[in-house]
Amino acid sequence: MNDMTTAGRPPSVPRHVAIIMDGNNRWARKRFLPGVAGHKAGVDAVRAVIEVCAEEGVEVLTLFAFSSENWNRPADEVGALMDLFLSALRREVRKLAENDICLRIVGDRSRFSPELQKAMAEAEALTADSSRLTLVVAANYGGQWDITQAARRLAIEAQAGRLDAAAIDEQDFQERLCTAEWPLPDLCIRTGGERRVSNFLLWQIAYAELYFSDLYWPDFKHEALRAAFDDFAKRQRRFGKTSEQVAAES
Repeated sequence: MNDMTTAGRPPSVPRHVAIIMDGNNRWARKRFLPGVAGHKAGVDAVRAVIEVCAEEGVEVLTLFAFSSENWNRPADEVGALMDLFLSALRREVRKLAENDICLRIVGDRSRFSPELQKAMAEAEALTADSSRLTLVVAANYGGQWDITQAARRLAIEAQAGRLDAAAIDEQDFQERLCTAEWPLPDLCIRTGGERRVSNFLLWQIAYAELYFSDLYWPDFKHEALRAAFDDFAKRQRRFGKTSEQVAAES
């Protein structure tokens, strides 16, 4: 069950890190390369942040790989992204298992090809017993979609008489989100210089610390993530309380 981190100064390393991996296309354009080259280069950054999170004791790393809005991109780019996703799953999953990293994929899988859906299920099964780090990949995911599907589940349960609609609270709702089994994100990072959350984990990051990097995603590697952790360690997390209250409790 999710819960808030204790108010006050957080540990130097967050339990759950969520990352919006932005800037692949701009990285490629800057080098006069096709956009897919940026996405391929971004795979190295994924490996780097996984390594740092595993080394530092992060429990959950959630990566925003493909949003529900990304289907609106040019068809050739979407097709290339699907091919890259499939090849990355097949190539990387054994490395994840060897390093005791559990892979989970969240989002609406129904729009993906049967081949890709099968590869997702096989990758999750192969890493199911791993426990060093949980890598959550958000694919065809949107925060509004997640909230909607949680509300739909609650409505169905209430209509069936399994829930008292009048008694539904925030915890009931949170338990129907697709991330319910993991702690809420402590730190949400966005690369690429933009300053927005773009429909990512809208409910879950309500009290996350936000960190924005001007680096394009392919350039966001070991030291960049450690710099984000250093910044996180300096924050005071109050969860609605005053600084004086937090100081008195610490």
